[in-house]
Amino acid sequence: MGTRWSALLHASPATDIPALDIALANAVDRVDRQMSTWKPDSDLMRLNAASPGTWVSLPGELMQVLARGLEIGALSGGAFDIGVGRLVKAWGFGSAGTVPDGEAIRAALHQRPPPTHTVLELDAPGARARKHAQFDLDLSGIAKGFAVDEMMRTVKTFGISDALVGLDGELAASGTKPDGAPWRIAVEKPDYELRSPLGTIELRDAAVATSGDYRHWIEVEGTRLSHTMDRARGGPVDNAVASVSVVASSCMDADAWATALMVLGPGEGRALAQKHDFDALLVERRDGTLIQIGIGRVFEATSTGPFPLPSNSVRPSQEAL
Repeated sequence: MGTRWSALLHASPATDIPALDIALANAVDRVDRQMSTWKPDSDLMRLNAASPGTWVSLPGELMQVLARGLEIGALSGGAFDIGVGRLVKAWGFGSAGTVPDGEAIRAALHQRPPPTHTVLELDAPGARARKHAQFDLDLSGIAKGFAVDEMMRTVKTFGISDALVGLDGELAASGTKPDGAPWRIAVEKPDYELRSPLGTIELRDAAVATSGDYRHWIEVEGTRLSHTMDRARGGPVDNAVASVSVVASSCMDADAWATALMVLGPGEGRALAQKHDFDALLVERRDGTLIQIGIGRVFEATSTGPFPLPSNSVRPSQEAL
């Protein structure tokens, strides 16, 4: 998945740490082998290669991610869409290249299918799926979150209840640190050049994921283009949102909702978060200033000023511990 995983945990002396290390690596590798668009032989790429109407047998983990991806796609009105693979490649964010392909962009716009939740059919009992239109799936907005959930599940099978696991900008926390304090992680400032914290979130039995325009982007004629695709406009998002962080019970959900809010922007994004009752922080670029829009208890009272300080809160300008 083009990044590193990490696990910080508190275990008994009897815990077989080398075995846990192997199990965590296997959990991440299993997700990568099933859901990568960079591996031609992944299960996802088998489904992409299938003709419309053809049933394709798939492993349980991929079926689970596809099902939740379609659910959130429908709940977000198509803002989160797992069927934008051709747009991702056409705009230079796929494995084939790093510059937009004008001909591919025009073809993708001309052949644009309906929202994926309306044209991908899942047969859960039979562990199979089939497409009812020609499109390519891309799970980059949900698979990393699912991998984090799988890491946490693996940790718990070793009898460990206090842990913080992460993959890139997606993290899940269980229990507390030895002193009873919640886990504290950084919310990164959306800066193109420097890596620094905007604040920190204290988490207990929750997950957080961040989507942004400041890490994966390309520049075309002086304009930065984000890797997040807006299916409705047929290209990268263009709404001044620099980043979105979402806190949820599962990292898979946090990952997907963060992408949906990134696409929708401040107005519709706030309304969606409030409708489905999850916590989010949207950071908008406005006249050279970063404007913070907090939604929900975790980020309540957040606007242009400091974050609040209760449990599951954000502390401005502190290094992650």
